[in-house]
Amino acid sequence: MKGRDRFEKYLQRYPHPHRPFFQRPHLSRRAFLELTGAGLTASFLTGPLSAGEVSAWYDVETKNTARNVIFILLAGAPSHIDTFDFKIVDGVTPAEFDPTPIGDVIWPVGLMPKMAERLADVAIVRSMLSWALQHSGMQTWVQIGRSPSSALGSVAPNIGSVIAAHTQQERKPGQVFPAFLALNAQSAVGSGYLPSLYAPLKVQAQPAGLSGTTHPVEEGPSRFEERYALMDALDAGLRANSPLGRPAEDFDAFYKAARGLMYDPVVEKAFSFSAEDAERYGGSSFGNACLVAKQVLAANQGTRYIQIVLGGWDHHQDIYNPTAPNRLPRLARDLDAGLAALLDDLKATGLLNETLVVMLGEFGRTVGNLSPQNGRDHYLQHFCVFAGGGVKGGKVVGATDPTGAYTVEPGWSRDREVRIEDVEATIYSALGINWTSVRYDDPFGRGFEYVPKSKDDIYGPVHELWS
Repeated sequence: MKGRDRFEKYLQRYPHPHRPFFQRPHLSRRAFLELTGAGLTASFLTGPLSAGEVSAWYDVETKNTARNVIFILLAGAPSHIDTFDFKIVDGVTPAEFDPTPIGDVIWPVGLMPKMAERLADVAIVRSMLSWALQHSGMQTWVQIGRSPSSALGSVAPNIGSVIAAHTQQERKPGQVFPAFLALNAQSAVGSGYLPSLYAPLKVQAQPAGLSGTTHPVEEGPSRFEERYALMDALDAGLRANSPLGRPAEDFDAFYKAARGLMYDPVVEKAFSFSAEDAERYGGSSFGNACLVAKQVLAANQGTRYIQIVLGGWDHHQDIYNPTAPNRLPRLARDLDAGLAALLDDLKATGLLNETLVVMLGEFGRTVGNLSPQNGRDHYLQHFCVFAGGGVKGGKVVGATDPTGAYTVEPGWSRDREVRIEDVEATIYSALGINWTSVRYDDPFGRGFEYVPKSKDDIYGPVHELWS
């Protein structure tokens, strides 16, 4: 039985829930504390989890070619046929896009000229298919690698938090950076049921660097230590073996992590940058985030997963307006400059060899002619871009029909469209993590699979990216 037939048969027997995101099961903070107080389980509120609490369904062969991940979410869903699955629509595609054959692809050189020169460094999966067409739900879905309305969807951690927890034992003494960093991503999904130790540190990338790590007065460091000691004298007993319970103890991790970032020249160097460097990355907020990501990884201070968000791609109207700041030409320009500079710098320092870059939106946009509002609406077909971490650049996985409406060639071993769960498995495999792993520390005692349905081998990595 072919992979696609097997996949469809499984979905018929065990349908995935596709309720709207706002109807998903919800666990409020109060209900969460009531559950833990009732003694169901509270092991996830303690410190780092032991390796013995993780097992796997199968002994699989991982690629193990990367140490770090940069995950770029193009929130709002970019038009795939105008970007990484480019199609010429007669009478519609702007001539300024300058469609040009480059290798085996037609590329919009006028839209993204810098990436036109770096296609040899990236691999494009064009057989991606989204599960739903609702922004918030699917943006959550691509970050947690499963349906938000599934059994554990309401408490599922970000993929970055899973990686932070899984690699905790690999941290070296003196590494003070968070394992999971979210840049320009205030809406990033957090650590779910996992301890806050693995939550993302959310930072808006800017020249001033990481705010709050110094004080302008001369006696700043000594004054800070005095006040930290006073705080310890007042409430240290409430954070260690706390009479308030384990949730209160979680604050101790916050305090220690924040203290480690204070008055540290390595922190200042990694999170701040010059105007000249910012301009080289495109002079945009997205470019700044890419620049900080490169510097943070170069510092080698324990950060393993960086999420960057570039939003604004919801182009229902006036998509090709060349002057509006939130339309395709301007956003593509920012993406082009920032991503190109990021790849260049990672490559120049050797970091690209050990850093997997993954970029996608939550879904694609309608194909063919524009809507009456001169825009493109929501559409399931889309793309995912990979680079670094041993991925072979200059290749395309999968193919769509001449309009970009549907997949005609999946391009990989499972012989079906690629889903976000497959991308998740690909990330884990690149890091040497068994994607069929299961954590037995979730609050419902169900067992949290790194990739859902792993027992049934429904999803898996796109290892063709390495060949």
